[in-house]
Amino acid sequence: MPTTKSGSYHHGDLRHAVLTAALDVIATEGPGALSLRDLARRAGVSHAAPAHHFKDRTGLLTAIAAEGYELLADALADAADLRERGVRYVRFGIEHPAHFQVMFQPDLLRGDDAALLAARARAGAELRTGVAEVPATGRGENARLAGIAAWSLAHGFATLLLSENLREPVGGRDPEEVFRTLAELLFSGSRASRK
Repeated sequence: MPTTKSGSYHHGDLRHAVLTAALDVIATEGPGALSLRDLARRAGVSHAAPAHHFKDRTGLLTAIAAEGYELLADALADAADLRERGVRYVRFGIEHPAHFQVMFQPDLLRGDDAALLAARARAGAELRTGVAEVPATGRGENARLAGIAAWSLAHGFATLLLSENLREPVGGRDPEEVFRTLAELLFSGSRASRK
């Protein structure tokens, strides 16, 4: 362990260590269980050290949400079509459950944070790109509603999956394949009803 001349512990990447510890706590106990003092103990630093990077618990949760939106935008980038963007959204939720829990709880976050706003805008642009590629959506209100529908489908499926409400219906099947089938059923049904 690195130490200072006075012999006290010095952490090489405190921000990363605190974020990692926080994600572990959130994944197992939920965001309500977070305590900067506990995270400092887990990281092996003084109880005041995390405040240097995050100021307070809200700052920490905001940093987690901003990181989550960046990861989501990366996951959605270059998807072949809207259905595959949905699959990647579901995969993101499965692979990053702690981020997913925090990102969509605005009451936990500092809503005017510049990094959060930029990351959220980037992820939103990736979602809208997928909707814009669907010819039937058109522009204006229909495109906006199509975006809400696509987001609701992927987000709802991921949320139900993470809360284990889909354990029986999905069974041992790959959740991504189940989502692909679900999306195909819904989109095929809507095409058939327009004929």
